[in-house]
Amino acid sequence: MNHFTSLENLDLQLIRELVDDAVNFKRKKACPNLSNHYISNLFFENSTRTKLSFEMAEKKTGMEIIYFDAESSSVKKGETLYDTVKTLNSIGVECFVIRHNQDRFYEDLISRFDVPIINAGDGCGDHPTQSLLDLVTIYEEFGTLNGLNIVIAGDVVHSRVAHSDAKILTRFGSEISFATPEFWRDSSMTMGSYVSLDSVLPNADVVMLLRNQNERHKQQYDEKNYLQQYGLTKERTAKMKPSAIIMHPAPINRNVEIDENLIEAPQSRIFTQMTNGVFARIAVLNYVFNS
Repeated sequence: MNHFTSLENLDLQLIRELVDDAVNFKRKKACPNLSNHYISNLFFENSTRTKLSFEMAEKKTGMEIIYFDAESSSVKKGETLYDTVKTLNSIGVECFVIRHNQDRFYEDLISRFDVPIINAGDGCGDHPTQSLLDLVTIYEEFGTLNGLNIVIAGDVVHSRVAHSDAKILTRFGSEISFATPEFWRDSSMTMGSYVSLDSVLPNADVVMLLRNQNERHKQQYDEKNYLQQYGLTKERTAKMKPSAIIMHPAPINRNVEIDENLIEAPQSRIFTQMTNGVFARIAVLNYVFNS
């Protein structure tokens, strides 16, 4: 039994194996059999891709899903996260996929439960399965994760994807740059340099856009002019190498961080990321039960 809460505490060889597993599950269209396990997805923040991607992964592996809806649960009566997990574990749930607005919510749980805890996003902290699917997408494209120039652009300070991806890609030998307005810089992100988007696009292999997380903002900004000032426009895309790709964890603010005509352009891998998310999460489910 293993938890999956962050890529930081996993060695690179294991992460490579998870990437390889995801690629193989996708290519061979064969999945591990986990039909004897019960799982519950506890999402305390809104989600489309991550939640439904996990559900698809669980169904493809034959798992039994015990459905949970925070809005109609005893959470609304004041029940704690611990008591929710304890209740579901007591009735037979053997694994929990959890998204929560508290950073590192999982630390208390993994010390108190002997069942796998999978982090589906904690506050502004980490999003390890998103990072894994991003690694799969980049590896499929370039055959390596080493020596690539990767630009992460947008709302860096509020993005758990930016934090997770920058850390793991640096460990794999990629060069990271952050292109963001000064008011969204994060002083703790020291693994890359802060630059203007225009200055780094000609050498970028991957341009990863981030959603402007308006629900977390304390400082207002000019959203109307954001695309022209900081976003990926068609004019900026013309500066990119033909081999470069565009990524975005979604949901997308169309015509804010990216021109909507680029979302399904030939260089975009945004929907490929979503496809890869299912197989990356199958690899994670296989890891927590079968490694």
